[in-house]
Amino acid sequence: MYPIFYFPYITSGWIIAILAVLHILPSHLVTSAMWFNVYIEWKAYKEKREELLEFVKKFTLLLLVFSYVFGSLSGVGIWFSTMASSPRAISSLIHNYVWGWATEWVFFIIEVLGVFTYYFTFDKVDRKTHLIIGLIFAIGAWTTMVIIVGILSFMISTGKWIENGSFFYGFFNRNYFPHLILRTIFMFSITALYAIFISNFVKNESAKKEVIRKASILGALSLVLFFPALFIYLNSIPSHSKEIYNLLVTPGLKIGFILPIILVLVYFILNLFTNFLTKTVPSLLMIIIIFLGIFAGERVREILRKPYVIPDYVYSNGIISQDHKAKGVISDVTKVSEGRGILEIFAFTPPELRNINEDNILKAGKLLAIIQCSSCHSLEESGVRPLKHHVEKMGFDSVEAAMEFLDLMGEMYVYMPPFLGNEMEKKALATYLISLKGGK
Repeated sequence: MYPIFYFPYITSGWIIAILAVLHILPSHLVTSAMWFNVYIEWKAYKEKREELLEFVKKFTLLLLVFSYVFGSLSGVGIWFSTMASSPRAISSLIHNYVWGWATEWVFFIIEVLGVFTYYFTFDKVDRKTHLIIGLIFAIGAWTTMVIIVGILSFMISTGKWIENGSFFYGFFNRNYFPHLILRTIFMFSITALYAIFISNFVKNESAKKEVIRKASILGALSLVLFFPALFIYLNSIPSHSKEIYNLLVTPGLKIGFILPIILVLVYFILNLFTNFLTKTVPSLLMIIIIFLGIFAGERVREILRKPYVIPDYVYSNGIISQDHKAKGVISDVTKVSEGRGILEIFAFTPPELRNINEDNILKAGKLLAIIQCSSCHSLEESGVRPLKHHVEKMGFDSVEAAMEFLDLMGEMYVYMPPFLGNEMEKKALATYLISLKGGK
């Protein structure tokens, strides 16, 4: 057990979500941008169009500053926030995929060395060597995604890992390749948007038009392929995730995800006929629109995991749901089923709350709410899914009614982790929930 990181109003889950989406734009840009950059550079040499190199240099500078300064900082932010809000899930991932992350870091170092070497060796090495440096950079950047997608897919489908604890059984689960293909296709649309934006800072009109045309074709093609790839991806998720998708992904959220994709696709197509929309402000606006689409898409992906962060193993509140014999892990559920309360096995329970009585029942109930509910629900009167609002919405009129609801969590409400604790702890949590109605 680790201490609970509670972030008032916003909840720790949303802190991770916001940082993750901010990280996607620079990280996905870098995984694809160099393929486009190397192609434009190769085209400049082959067709003797030196004016195209101005774009290549400016696009590389964007990568260096945006992806490797802002992107690196946001990546560190994700590590800090996930370790603080879901330490047991991160611990489980690291114990299983430490060599995966080590491998990813090797390629990340190649990336970092690659961007500096590529940018600062313009006109200092021969052209063939410079293209090879660019290709090594591009391959290194994409390979980091090949590895990370394995871990992200594992958080949707653990495959047979739960049975044997095997690195590769979990990594190459049925969701892996559809997920990798979907992200690989989508990353080129992000590159195309940024390329069009940067083209506004290229002085040569001929080079600017060429870059816009090539980027628009690339972006349109990637988004046309995106829809069948998305269909294949959704068919690769486990049956439980499909049930959650049908239950919780609202029409508004679907529109919030798909509409930006369609708008950006139309934008790319229009750019093939007019340059009006490629100016600085419209092109920046399209980057914001794709950002909103990514936010909605990542929200859907998070929903698909409910009530887990690692399917069939770690719930969203950090409670371990079942034993893992191959890893020698005894779950919290097993410990509580042996007669111990959750406050007893939680190492940071204040001594005065380990034995619940009428004097401390409200404080014990609040601690239980922090342990079991606060990763998704605000304990304040407002914020993200405030408990007070849900208690009033459900119409609980007694402690007994709230206890009956806690019994149904995980069964009737399949997107919520089941309540874990003994009868006295259940009564304490129910008492705290009822107290919220009066704003106490």
